[in-house]
Amino acid sequence: MPAAITQDELVRRAQELMDSVASGTKGPWEKYFAADCLFFDEKGRNMDKKALLADLQPLPSGYSGTIRVVNPQSLILADTAILSYDMNESETIFGQTVTARYHETDTWMLRNGTWQIVAGQVLRYYEDPAPGRAYPAKYKNYAGDYELAPGKTLAISIEENRLYSQKAGQKKIELIPEAPDLFFKKGQEGRQLFRRDESGKVDALIDRRNNEDLLWKKRK
Repeated sequence: MPAAITQDELVRRAQELMDSVASGTKGPWEKYFAADCLFFDEKGRNMDKKALLADLQPLPSGYSGTIRVVNPQSLILADTAILSYDMNESETIFGQTVTARYHETDTWMLRNGTWQIVAGQVLRYYEDPAPGRAYPAKYKNYAGDYELAPGKTLAISIEENRLYSQKAGQKKIELIPEAPDLFFKKGQEGRQLFRRDESGKVDALIDRRNNEDLLWKKRK
C-alpha cells in the first residue's frame, strides 16, 4: 500500500519550504523536489531542480522577510497529491515593509516510498498601484474623443474633478492617477498613458497591457 499523506502534512512541508526562502537554506528544497521536477515561477521562468536550487539565495543585508502559506486546497489520489495554496509575503527593506500575494500549485508523487514535488507553478496576484497625486486642472487636456479604428471610439470625460474613460456602448470607468499623464483602472491590469506631441498637446491615449500598446488617436 502507498504511504499515505494528508493535506496537513503537505501544508507543513510547503511552509517549511517558504520558511527557508529568506535564509536561502537549500535543504528542504533538495529534500522535497524530485530530481526531474519542472518548476515555473511568477517571472515566467522554467527551471529544473539544478536551476531552482541555484536561484535560492539568502536575502541581502538590510533585507528580511516571511512567507505564510494560507488557504490550502488539495486533491490526493493514491500516489499523486496536488496542493494549491496562497502565499502572503512580507518583506522589510531597510526598515520599510512591502507585501505581495502569490498562488502556488504543487504536484507531489510517491516514488520508491518517498513523496516529492514533480511539478510546481507560481502566479502573482495582481495588485493596484498606489494612487498618485491628482491634477484636476490638467484633466481638460485629456478630455475628448479617441479612435482606435473606424467605428471603435472612446470618450474621456471629467465629472467632479475625476477623469473617466468610456468605450462606445460600455459604461464609464474611472481613471485613477498614478503619475503625470499616467493612470490606471481599479482592479484591472495595465496603464492608460496620455501621449503628447512636440508642442505638449495631448494627441493620443496609449492603452498599455503587458508592455504591449494599443494607440487611440485623439480626434481633432
